[in-house]
Amino acid sequence: MNFTKIAAAVLALGISALAADAASAVDNMNFKANVQTHVTRSVAEDTVIFSSGYIRANIGGTYKSENLEALIMLRIFAPEFGNDLSNGSKTSKYDKILADLYWANYKWHLTDGDLNLKIGRWKTDWSQSTHFGTYLDKSLSTRGLWMRDYSHNAIELGWKHGFNQLNAMVGVRDGRADAGYIRIEDNAKLPWIPLELKLAYRANILDQMNHTSYMTHRLAAFASYTFMPNLRLYGEYGLFYTQDDDLDNKVYDVNGKVKAKDAGLPRNYQAQELSYMNKDGEMYMPFYVGLELPVAIVPGINNALSNFYLEMEYIKDRGGLDPKKPDADDLAWTIAMVKNIGKSKLQFSIYSENLMSDVGLAFRLTTTIK
Repeated sequence: MNFTKIAAAVLALGISALAADAASAVDNMNFKANVQTHVTRSVAEDTVIFSSGYIRANIGGTYKSENLEALIMLRIFAPEFGNDLSNGSKTSKYDKILADLYWANYKWHLTDGDLNLKIGRWKTDWSQSTHFGTYLDKSLSTRGLWMRDYSHNAIELGWKHGFNQLNAMVGVRDGRADAGYIRIEDNAKLPWIPLELKLAYRANILDQMNHTSYMTHRLAAFASYTFMPNLRLYGEYGLFYTQDDDLDNKVYDVNGKVKAKDAGLPRNYQAQELSYMNKDGEMYMPFYVGLELPVAIVPGINNALSNFYLEMEYIKDRGGLDPKKPDADDLAWTIAMVKNIGKSKLQFSIYSENLMSDVGLAFRLTTTIK
């Protein structure tokens, strides 16, 4: 399966929509850009000023019309970012300009709903948590921090009917589209009550088309209820299960003889995306609960903060997720604060690391140009 050919075919289907919008293209295009400063600090570390940090720019543009929406965003880092400068070395570890996001979304308005076809690369950080969640797409051995880069190279068909938006995606992890997954998501916003619901399923089906692979099923559900402005209770639940199968992960030649044995993973073995679930029959059920508190009604605090969040996460046997962190606590917590100042947003969080008593600090300043 060649993903490039698939992409070309899908783009050809949208030629008519592009032609209809060509005359108004200039009016519908908008420039987008911001500068982000981000640092983290582990209180347990006493040998460094910051545990991590960067200053980066995001620049690009959007196009929006009745029949087509599109976005292209580049992420730009300084030349020194990711370089090992010790002993005069200038070895680069990262690209300095990344094609971070780019997608085109073709839309058709039908009598009983709206149909859309999206192709490109985009993110799905739908947990609305400051630190946890989006279990459908993340590795449980890592935690997010304000914005999670769960990106997909994908083709997606969407159907909006009433209060529901249903999306079915095929995501790939290489240029041949023989390794990847399907992802199905349903969103609902009910106008008569301030409730938002999301349900999604994901499985690494494409991995099994040309590789020997366990099937990992992921299910996630999210709910958010707003009692009043900035008083909101929200949470997410995930279920991960690796199928209990006996797999023959050896590599055979054309005569049926074994070419590679159990010393490491043979070339045709495609491990599922969650490396810590590298054996059949494993299951995890993570969840978190968050509370957003109103700060506007508190004298004094309303001048210092725009948003205030408290969150708690539980993952049973969290210590088994990462062999480098065998003593990690099952519980984790975070306290997050946001202040909006004009076109700038200041985000600060205090959170637990491996242990509940290990404290980490994170700060992000996002300055929006347009």
